[in-house]
Amino acid sequence: MSEIKNPSLHKDGALKIEWVKDHMPLLRGLEEEFSRTLPFKGLKVALSVHLEAKTAYLCKVLAAGGAQMYVTGSNPLSTQDDVAAALDHAGLNVFAWHGATPEEYEAHIRRVLEIGPNIIIDDGGDLVSCIHSEFPELIPNVIGGCEETTTGIHRLVALDAKKELLFPMMLVNNADCKHLFDNRYGTGQSVWDGINRTTNLIVAGKTVVVAGYGWCGKGVAMRAKGLGAQVIITEIDPVKAMEAVMDGFSVMKMEQAAALGDFFVTVTGCCHVIRPEHFEAMKDGAICCNAGHFDVEVDVAGLSRIAVKCEPARANIQAYTLASGKRIYILAEGRLVNLAAGDGHPAEIMDMSFAIQALSALYLVRHKDEKHTRGEMTRPVPKEIDLEVASRILAHWGCSIDALSDEQHRYLYGD
Repeated sequence: MSEIKNPSLHKDGALKIEWVKDHMPLLRGLEEEFSRTLPFKGLKVALSVHLEAKTAYLCKVLAAGGAQMYVTGSNPLSTQDDVAAALDHAGLNVFAWHGATPEEYEAHIRRVLEIGPNIIIDDGGDLVSCIHSEFPELIPNVIGGCEETTTGIHRLVALDAKKELLFPMMLVNNADCKHLFDNRYGTGQSVWDGINRTTNLIVAGKTVVVAGYGWCGKGVAMRAKGLGAQVIITEIDPVKAMEAVMDGFSVMKMEQAAALGDFFVTVTGCCHVIRPEHFEAMKDGAICCNAGHFDVEVDVAGLSRIAVKCEPARANIQAYTLASGKRIYILAEGRLVNLAAGDGHPAEIMDMSFAIQALSALYLVRHKDEKHTRGEMTRPVPKEIDLEVASRILAHWGCSIDALSDEQHRYLYGD
């Protein structure tokens, strides 16, 4: 039933999956538990997440729990064809390939939905948006779903505010064991992995402009500083701007930063953060990339309009020559640089995030008979899931922590 590019690549993909499995102890434990208890037996799970090895292992863990998996990617450039082939070879249903056109990408989204899923695991909100707009007749089958990203949560909250979200969605990105670690340490490391392997240029001594100082921006800025760069932050939130100053970074508007930066990284979740007027002000050779979910933060279309020439400079790097003769380089077409030009977050980080995903899906199944009210469909991940994930990983690390005595508990909570 799968639609993939090259089934013969499955052995290479299987090696990648086995490697990350060895470094994902939380998912290994859940795989063992789910294999015994089969909590998803008879259920169909539609999943759209960046289709690389760590995501593939999450799919296999859910399948071990009895789920029928229907899998696609959440970005055409982050899908790895060998990993897709490995999942197909393992008996999962996969609809994705690297470099899919927008039409092919949308067709793959439809393919994983038209089977009538019971659980949706989304990354950016495309599955939820599509099922509401194109397959409303399938919504009664849906128990609920999980959303991985800040961008996706923004879309869900907007839909829920209009009372148009028709099934409960767990806000996985907002869980402490997700955003505090995945967004900060995962994005921080993987963005620079992608930039460094793509450009092969030194960061030390350069000026890095980071647009956005949320948890992802904090991670990118922290790693840039560690690599020896001078870091400038651009922000629209005065509180986050204050944080950046107190963390030792310069803060200014993009119109000022544009003339100073050597590297530009957008992590805002908004559109057109870097625009033609900023490109015009940049140095010759400035390098721009995006680490937000959608490829709208760096206005590549606007750059194309003002450029007199566009040509490949290196694999995954396009050089745009302006009328002044300056060249601006765009990495990975302005898509997620850490996945479109790298392997994404480290396995140990995604172990925590995907454990939250798996346990949130389990929570939805266990509470499937609860009544839900329109306008109240977005749900926080229960604190006990966060604490379970944190406790499991601390145990794996060999760390122990104190517990409140009865006296201390009464002192703090009065009972």
